[in-house]
Amino acid sequence: MDVRTRNHVTVTGRRDGPTVMLAHGFGCDQNLWHLVTPEVAAVSRVVMFDYVGSGRSDPTAWSEERYSTLDGYADDVLEICRELDLHDVVFVGHSVSAIIGVLAVVREPERFSKLLLLVPSPRYIDDEEYRGGFTRADIDELLESLDSNYLGWSTSMVPVIMNNPDRPDLGSELIDSLARVDPRKAAVFARATFLSDNRSDLGKVTVPTLIVESAIDVIAPREVGAFVHASIPGSRLVTLDSMGHCPQLSDPEQTAEAITSFVTESGG
Repeated sequence: MDVRTRNHVTVTGRRDGPTVMLAHGFGCDQNLWHLVTPEVAAVSRVVMFDYVGSGRSDPTAWSEERYSTLDGYADDVLEICRELDLHDVVFVGHSVSAIIGVLAVVREPERFSKLLLLVPSPRYIDDEEYRGGFTRADIDELLESLDSNYLGWSTSMVPVIMNNPDRPDLGSELIDSLARVDPRKAAVFARATFLSDNRSDLGKVTVPTLIVESAIDVIAPREVGAFVHASIPGSRLVTLDSMGHCPQLSDPEQTAEAITSFVTESGG
């Protein structure tokens, strides 16, 4: 199967600029980057795609076996890089895609020059001294609710994810995106996301890394950002003056500035 079609790969921006790959999170698709894409495309070649099971990807390419772990999504990333013959890629991953990016970079570091982790979480469930933000009971309830009433779950979760009660309009794009995902495929991706534990992979990252977090984020609290920063050698941590888990929607100016500054700076 043609990888470009399978993942609905799109390329825009400057052909002579550095290559930036923008990777979306759970329940999203590449369209949720639209508020930051113009600024990023002004300084770079931008590669975007939809994970299989999301957006306008080929639905016939989906396999529960492949996409029941984050490794399957990392396979997507690496196969796109091979198909487009991409090198020196600046990978920008939102939410779970941050960890998918970690997996891809660890497996084929020669393809990547930098890694930007936007509101990452290597583990969502609290564990002894580690605070992921959720108990196992919280996650079990979340997944059970998703299984029983996906659209109802989406509607109730979006305000929590966005965390901008004074700007309810911000959630409409995310609700629309979630509504486009097949509930069965969403459930598989959700389990791969919320039950994952990739803390041990962080220390294997060898490319310059920037962690970008929101000042207030229920899904990925600042303790998580600090943990990721401490776990990736030589990484830097930036806290945006933003609220919620989708700063590319709630605060696109700051998010675009963080991305473009990191892309264009020399030496990583």
